[in-house]
Amino acid sequence: MATFISVPLKKSSEVDLVKPLSKFVTASYPAGEEQAEYIRAVEELNKLRRNALGRPLDKHESSLEILLRYYDQLCAVEPKFPFSENQLCLTFTWKDAFDKGSLFGGSVKLSLASLGYEKTCVLFNAAALASQIASEQNLDNDEGLKAAARYYQLASGAFGHIKDTVLSALNREPTMDISPETVGTLSHIMLAQAQEVFFLKATSDKMKDAVIAKLANQAADFYGDAFKQCQYKDNLPKEVLPVLAAKHCIMQANAELHQSILAKQKKRFGEEIARLQHAAELVKTVASRYDEYVSVKDLSDKINRALTAAKKDNDFIYHDRVPEVKDLEHIGKAALVKATAITPPLSQKFSDLFEKMVPMAVQQSMSIYNQRKAETVNRLVGTMREATNLCNGVLASLNLPAALEDLSGDSIPQSIAEKARAVVQQGGLQNIEQLIKDLPELLTRNREILDESLKMLDDEETTDNELRTKFNQRWNRTPSGDLYKPLRAEGANFRNVLDKAVQADQVVRDRYNTHCEMIALLCKPENELNAAIPSANPTKTLQGSEVVNVLRSQLTQLDEMKKERETLEGEIKGVTFDMSTTFLTALAQDGAISEEQLSLSQLDQLYGSYNQRVQATLRTQEELLGQVQTSHQEFSSLKQSNTEANQREEVLKKLASAHDSYIEITSNLREGTKFYNDLTEILLKFQNKCSDIVFARKTERDELLKDLQQSIAREPSAPSFNVPAYQSTPAAPAGGPTPAPRTVFAQQPQQPQQQPQTKPMPPARPPPPTFTPQAASTTPTNAPPTGPPNTNPPPMAPPSQAQGPPYPSYQGYPGYFQMPMGYNPYAYGQYNMPNVPYMPYQATPGQGGYPGAPPAGQPYPGYPQQPPQQQPYYPQQ
Repeated sequence: MATFISVPLKKSSEVDLVKPLSKFVTASYPAGEEQAEYIRAVEELNKLRRNALGRPLDKHESSLEILLRYYDQLCAVEPKFPFSENQLCLTFTWKDAFDKGSLFGGSVKLSLASLGYEKTCVLFNAAALASQIASEQNLDNDEGLKAAARYYQLASGAFGHIKDTVLSALNREPTMDISPETVGTLSHIMLAQAQEVFFLKATSDKMKDAVIAKLANQAADFYGDAFKQCQYKDNLPKEVLPVLAAKHCIMQANAELHQSILAKQKKRFGEEIARLQHAAELVKTVASRYDEYVSVKDLSDKINRALTAAKKDNDFIYHDRVPEVKDLEHIGKAALVKATAITPPLSQKFSDLFEKMVPMAVQQSMSIYNQRKAETVNRLVGTMREATNLCNGVLASLNLPAALEDLSGDSIPQSIAEKARAVVQQGGLQNIEQLIKDLPELLTRNREILDESLKMLDDEETTDNELRTKFNQRWNRTPSGDLYKPLRAEGANFRNVLDKAVQADQVVRDRYNTHCEMIALLCKPENELNAAIPSANPTKTLQGSEVVNVLRSQLTQLDEMKKERETLEGEIKGVTFDMSTTFLTALAQDGAISEEQLSLSQLDQLYGSYNQRVQATLRTQEELLGQVQTSHQEFSSLKQSNTEANQREEVLKKLASAHDSYIEITSNLREGTKFYNDLTEILLKFQNKCSDIVFARKTERDELLKDLQQSIAREPSAPSFNVPAYQSTPAAPAGGPTPAPRTVFAQQPQQPQQQPQTKPMPPARPPPPTFTPQAASTTPTNAPPTGPPNTNPPPMAPPSQAQGPPYPSYQGYPGYFQMPMGYNPYAYGQYNMPNVPYMPYQATPGQGGYPGAPPAGQPYPGYPQQPPQQQPYYPQQ
């Protein structure tokens, strides 16, 4: 059976989804059937996760279906819950799939508060399980071949999807198993294996040799691409390299074999032999280097039989010239596989547990719409209130309606008495003073929360900058200054809001100080208020005049207009409309919501008529005030003008203005108090957000410091240098597979008859120094040996102390021998000398060891050693 590579699954820690999601549902939706339904859906989601990740999964399609269902549900639930660190925080922990028992590097596990991370890891497991299911298929029948090809293409598409999305989903460095380089290579491997399955099916169906050759050549090309991605990546499993190299050669050999049959049919016997010879070379390479991973005995026998028969026929009958491999026509390629596109839902039995829940995009659009609606309502109501205040101010400046009520000149006008009672009922001066006294305390509390939040960011950023200066490039995490920019911008906005609030508070205080005396006068008993108002000569002669009647009629119209505004204000505040249906329709049709366009259009429909009515009241007020001012001038000309009357009128004007100011100041102070209390809640959330991110950064900082300390501790304290070959024991003759050379993908490999050209031998090295028992220093032997020594100098006593290097010093590191440029005799894999044994240095019994040499059988520090004989890696059959 052919050898195929499968991927192990990641393991996840248990996560309680019920508590945080239920809390969000309870806080966001009113109690009732809808809330209960969502809580049941949360419990089902938690159960689905346990089934998908909390137990071992069989290599069966039903297990894959569970994983895909959970992945689809995550995709469906992501837009409906605010998964983030500062809102709905769910931390998912996953272990590196390749960390144990493989050469993949990276962290053992990674914990992130990111649903995108959970989706990525679940999709990785789905791809890994698909590769395992494919490797378990029976490739001797069509159903098994079709299933294997389908699962390999699904795995390739899933790994490719992770490659494209993992960095944006995590916003940080992932573990090595889900890094773009790793999953990109796995995607290529799965696609190559799917192509190989199609080649096997074409072979079993006995399709035309030209088609089979193209399929095999394409599979070889896919394996070559996968090998190239693995070859220079230290974070990828080296055990996979031999399998990929072997598969590349095998598929290329199959392509040459079937193309040779096509050449024979066209009576190109020389080309047939050349292709069979090339195929035999490729298979021979696999057998000599990768026999423990892939068996090619059957293929080798088939090729050799065909080659022997072809040579015999050509030698005795055809005598056709055998061309060079480089002169052969390139074999075509036919790709019948394509990575499966990952477009949820992937499961055939998927049904959204939260189908009725409104997506977060709609919820956010609704929130912005509600803000726009509130702004529209406040604008219309504010316009009417400003107009009413202006009207009251004009009437107060004209001492109306008090001037019409004060015709006797010695009693309190009815309107002033009513205003005085209204001020007393609302708390008088004590109410205002208490509200003014509370504002600085609320302001100080908000400033302290904001300052403390920003101080946390400043302290953590200072520490981060100090460590970055200390470790330079090793401190490779995102700078805190860049990470905190959004938070600092938010904090600056809050500070600007507080500064404007302080200015508004001062305006209210100034206005209170201006009218404080008259407000206090309004709070006094009626007899004291009457005594404080100057008396004047009676003007009873004006009581029945036409001017007075006209003024009273005009003031009545103004009062009716004010009442109409109060009714209109209630109607404006009572307008309701459910925009969620509109937003859901737009999201379903376009995939996005144009909130501004939809909201403005709907608000114009709802409040357009109200806006017209508000403007009509403004025009009515302007006309009536003009008429009142004209009538008041005529009224004033008829009144007896004297000093006492003027003083009385001035006091009455101030009292009326004080009442209006009291109402407005009280309203402003209450709004300010509410503003500060609401801002406190917002700032506390901002503080929690800052605290969470600073805590996460401190945790990340501690882990990074720990890793840096360990890496620094592992660094050598002195520079390494090359050591002569005879001081280290070479590895035993190759009994295991030889790693693939970098020329494994060459289009024209060398013929087996040609011996590789050896490079010039390095200059001879001096032998170990000899010692005399009395000497405290050594003298190197002058005559260098011409080859590996067969005998050793007579045993001598070891030196009494450590000696210096016995070689002459060259430019470079003082005291250390530097290799001449152009070659490196110690580089692994540069020489192929099958007939020249590589003799280790044999120590004579009784002779002391070379100064500074390691114990026998142990490598010299810094010297490039032969790869250790590792336990062979067997991909699943």
